[in-house]
Amino acid sequence: MSIAVDTSVLVAIAKGESEASDWIELLIDAQTEDELILCDVVAAEFFALLLDEEKFRDTLNRLGIVFRETSLESAQFAGRIFREYRRHGGPREHLIPDFLIAAYAEKQARGIAAIDRGYLRRYFPGLKILKPD
Repeated sequence: MSIAVDTSVLVAIAKGESEASDWIELLIDAQTEDELILCDVVAAEFFALLLDEEKFRDTLNRLGIVFRETSLESAQFAGRIFREYRRHGGPREHLIPDFLIAAYAEKQARGIAAIDRGYLRRYFPGLKILKPD
């Protein structure tokens, strides 16, 4: 199976944040059983941070992360959850890309490596979230 990698993890690693080495260790451990994948939205967000194709590709290669496009099923799932979120008064704090990333992880992987500030657990309660201990 696969583990999706969120932009938040790639940003923490690229910026050398305090938990960067913990994230790298988690990803290395995850690779023993799973393929690490990222979707179109994460690829675009991470590339926007770097704006350097060589560094972008090198980072993904070093971490063993491969690109897998978002399926139509995942996109539809994201749309349904986003609509419910807005219908119940959800503010524009989260936009459709956030929902696409989470839906991708839930439908096309067995979990996501992500920094979660409660949003994933709240709107995607069935999604397994991997984080350093």
